[in-house]
Amino acid sequence: MPAADIAVLVAAVAVGFGSGVLSGMLGIGGAVVSTPAVRVLGATPIEAVGTTVPAILPGALVGVWRYHKAGLVDWRVGLWCGASGAVAAVAGAVVADGVAEPGWLMVATAVLMGLSGWSVARSGRSVPAVATSTVATGPGPAGGSDVDADADADADADADVDADVDADASWVWLVVLGVVAGFVAGILGVGGGIILLPAFTSLLGMPVRKSVAASLVAVAIFSVPALVTHAVNGNIDWLLAVPLMVGVVPGARLGSSLTIGASERTVRMVFGVVIGLLAVVFGVTEVLGLRG
Repeated sequence: MPAADIAVLVAAVAVGFGSGVLSGMLGIGGAVVSTPAVRVLGATPIEAVGTTVPAILPGALVGVWRYHKAGLVDWRVGLWCGASGAVAAVAGAVVADGVAEPGWLMVATAVLMGLSGWSVARSGRSVPAVATSTVATGPGPAGGSDVDADADADADADADVDADVDADASWVWLVVLGVVAGFVAGILGVGGGIILLPAFTSLLGMPVRKSVAASLVAVAIFSVPALVTHAVNGNIDWLLAVPLMVGVVPGARLGSSLTIGASERTVRMVFGVVIGLLAVVFGVTEVLGLRG
């Protein structure tokens, strides 16, 4: 195998690992990294949309398993959104295949990334930076550590919000969110979590870690019909898709572990900064490509 081809495969594995980290950390499927990256590795715009989809499912499943073990998965929210968005994901994939200039799909992805990052980061500025670690730093008011007390308070706050979510998040809202996110997942190949995480935190008032977990459940469901549709339409470059899948699994394990141990504010701010930077670089690159 030529050295250039080996370099592309190694780069694709590295991209898969990075996208897996973001998938596990932020519940976004990871394609916000892998889509622009596979463009750099030589994929056409429509191939960039389809090639990222096979790696979304294993990354999402690994993340769901880690969050489930930590007791953070709201199955009701994730399954309602995932089931309602599955058909919409197929519709989005069909529409993507018929777009006359697929480069505009990349520009739309960048705009959506920027809006999502700004929304989550803005909401994170008002969240206290409470640690979730239970590492002792000294005796607290009840014989425990100060950090333990803060972590308990954070857990109590999360429980209060969860009670509100159970009461207020009707199945109608969940279906609407699922349909919108599923369509976006199909047409842009980004997993749908880029819509769901801001919606769960802002509209439903869910804690960010539970939002990430529920988003990954829906993302895993979205990816199946989107994968089938893109494969049938010939939009997947499997020479890039397979190494992406290889890298995404260990990346998702690491990413989910980081979020489980992080504070609410930290996760929100990391999401906003990372997604915002990627949106700017990705968007400028694609606009310049269209103009050229």
